[in-house]
Amino acid sequence: MNKHAAIPLLTPLLPDQQALAPYLAQLDHNRHYSNFGPLNNALESRIADIFAEHGAYPLHVTTTSSATLGLELVLSSLDLPPGTKVIVPALTFVASLTAIIRAGYTPVIADIDPDSWLLTPEIATEAAVQTGARAVLAVAAFGQPQDTKRWSHFQQQSGIRVLIDAAGAFGSQWVEAPDIPVVYSMHATKSLAAGEGGLVVSGDNVVNANVRQLSNFGINLDSNAGFPVGHLSFVGSNAKLSEYHAAVAHASLDQWDTQAQLRQKIYRDYRQALEAACGEQLQWQAGSTLAAPTIFCLRMTADARDRLEAICKQRHIATRRWYQPLLHQHAAKVAPIIKQPTPVAEAVASGLIGLPFSPFLSREDITRVVEATCLATANLTLAHQPQ
Repeated sequence: MNKHAAIPLLTPLLPDQQALAPYLAQLDHNRHYSNFGPLNNALESRIADIFAEHGAYPLHVTTTSSATLGLELVLSSLDLPPGTKVIVPALTFVASLTAIIRAGYTPVIADIDPDSWLLTPEIATEAAVQTGARAVLAVAAFGQPQDTKRWSHFQQQSGIRVLIDAAGAFGSQWVEAPDIPVVYSMHATKSLAAGEGGLVVSGDNVVNANVRQLSNFGINLDSNAGFPVGHLSFVGSNAKLSEYHAAVAHASLDQWDTQAQLRQKIYRDYRQALEAACGEQLQWQAGSTLAAPTIFCLRMTADARDRLEAICKQRHIATRRWYQPLLHQHAAKVAPIIKQPTPVAEAVASGLIGLPFSPFLSREDITRVVEATCLATANLTLAHQPQ
């Protein structure tokens, strides 16, 4: 074992040229490279069939050039007044925040559940009472799925619109409520990788049709819309998925089951090794077992995290403080925002750390990370961490 070899944080695994070949051959034959081509349309149908196996309602799938633009376009399709307040958890990737702002709305930064590390309907209810928010962008943080049925009940009871950012949760987050749109990422580091791309899945064809139109600049393509085809009906964006990215997504989907099983096994072995060695010094996100984990994140005391980062740096092991700074701690120019009290998010973030994870992670790599974590947590317990 080379103790000096670097262990990267993430190593993407995308289809090789052999896996891509049949789809690239179709692309060359079709001579259609963007603008809702046949590979893209087939991908939407193929993914819709997968979701249909996990739900009781017909679902619609619309691709976008990225999940970030997917979020922005779904938010825009809600057609809420400019400046409408939208609740979002403090602990999430910045794309959740920027999508709200770029859609013309005002983010309301809310707290998270101490066990699942997710925004919940209960937290959103309190934030809405305090701020008058009329929409919620819930997040499947770290790939942990949200309960769409609970959010649907919240939406029906409150009249507050809900969508879910499930960027890293393809295969784990299902759409069991037809009135809750869910957006997924096909970035190179995600479980269904196209290099870049997004998926909007919902049971409301109007939402998906609006997203499709908005992704094509907002140009009307519907002869029954009441005004001429080709006229601009909304202010949209160029957010269409190219046929090249659709080809990669098809090839990734061919390999998805095998890759998901591999990711599950590595994650399970990794976590078991850390639990056996470090025990109660570590806290894990509560929730279901993920179908295809893409990152490896845990919580420890703030002191232990500082020590672990120093040890890992010395040993060429990459780490990351995932989703930090928290949304409300970014530059003042990222405004306007409204901040609710976030004591749980701040406590969780103070000891949160991402460790190396990928399908290429070896048993020797895991051993090196476990050794470093044991050194960092020696004589420290999570009881020292404020809740």
